[in-house]
Amino acid sequence: MIHQYKLNGYNIVLDVYSGSVHAVDELAYDAIALIDAGHPRAEAAALLAEKYCAHPEVTPADIRDCFDDIEELTAAGKLFSRDIYADRAFDFKNRSTVVKALCLHVAHTCNLNCEYCFAAQGKFHGETGLMSFETGKRALDFLVEHSGTRRNLEVDFFGGEPLMNFEVCKQLVAYARSIEQDKGKNFRFTLTTNGIGITDEVIEWANRECYNVVLSLDGRREVNDRFRKDLAGNGSYDRIVPRFQKLVRARGGKGYYMRGTFTHYNTDFTNDLFHMADDLGFDELSMEPVVSKAGSPEALTEADLPVLYDQYELLARDMLRREKAGHPITFYHYMIDLAHGPCIYKRISGCGSGTEYMAVTPWGDLYPCHQFVGDPAYKLGDIWNGVTNTALRDEFKLCNVYARPDCKDCWARLYCAGGCAANALHATGDIHGVYEYGCKVFRKRIECALMIKVAEGLDPDLAGRRAPGPAPETDCGSCDDCKEE
Repeated sequence: MIHQYKLNGYNIVLDVYSGSVHAVDELAYDAIALIDAGHPRAEAAALLAEKYCAHPEVTPADIRDCFDDIEELTAAGKLFSRDIYADRAFDFKNRSTVVKALCLHVAHTCNLNCEYCFAAQGKFHGETGLMSFETGKRALDFLVEHSGTRRNLEVDFFGGEPLMNFEVCKQLVAYARSIEQDKGKNFRFTLTTNGIGITDEVIEWANRECYNVVLSLDGRREVNDRFRKDLAGNGSYDRIVPRFQKLVRARGGKGYYMRGTFTHYNTDFTNDLFHMADDLGFDELSMEPVVSKAGSPEALTEADLPVLYDQYELLARDMLRREKAGHPITFYHYMIDLAHGPCIYKRISGCGSGTEYMAVTPWGDLYPCHQFVGDPAYKLGDIWNGVTNTALRDEFKLCNVYARPDCKDCWARLYCAGGCAANALHATGDIHGVYEYGCKVFRKRIECALMIKVAEGLDPDLAGRRAPGPAPETDCGSCDDCKEE
């Protein structure tokens, strides 16, 4: 399968199954398109000779050389490669899986009242509550017991707002550190926070104990405060921004990212990203499209898509400009490594929700991920008895890119592994469906990410400009799945 597109002056050809990315001239771009359409070499050559007859710089010899190059790349498995994964697809229902990550819902309550919150303002459509230390301790023990030989274990303190239960977070990290050596494990903690509860103590603790910190900010004050309000209806921007800045400075500008949400009201979301970068000093950025019920005032529409596409392209070009200037920013969705991953295991199976990754409620119930919490149909079991709904777990084992018929002809499917099961459920009623709006946005992001890599490879002004940073967590060079499973 081939995907071709033009962006920022580059003619880009992606060979889907090998992952090879080619930047080519117009002649090669047209030749590859003709071959992909089924034209034999002689017929395609004749069509090209006719098209380029008014271009004396393109000779019959150039056309022959072009096809020779294409055939050489094809023989090398870098063009028109076959899908070798479909026939060798893992038997996901029978494969052995270990639990490697937990999302600990230490607080089903929140000190903000964000109107677009998928978690119903932190209550997850149920009761408010805080996780006890005893429940959290048992959750960590459950993770250790079900992690097999895996050494690195991930735990995210989540909510609601986890800092509303900060004392328990501290106690749980201390407990984890006390058992790491004996159990042969290494816990990596993440904190996801809206910032209201950040204090000097939180900063010192998070910077010592948390592998990553996710900070929720939607961008410009008026954008952020449209939805991210407290219970009294007051915006949060002025309270949280100074706290975020203090925390990031104390972290040395690493091991964090700003996590924003854009809606129908700020489809010009690059202005929010640039505000965070230029005015606030944050350079590790993420901006997610809101997922809302159709017809909701904040919901994105089909009419918004051309604007969003332009925004993603604008962002990619601006990131290259910043890189040339020696002041790069990172955009989470453009983090892509063409040389070292993700491995085929992850390209097929995705995030591992319901099998390798689970969410734990304040009361110890297990769900496939945080977006399923509160839906009784998706309760897997609990941390004391383990996964008792094995049929549901097996269904999630099968929830991979080859189990989604709508993904069959999509060129981006080995980049998203079929997409988010929760979004698919909410959009189609089936975890094996696809959230098509999200797919359209994702494909544009991948096109932009690949273009950035092409530019970095071809533009001498970009060579060596980007300061080395941590590899994406899906990079095979540090992937525990490859080394431990």
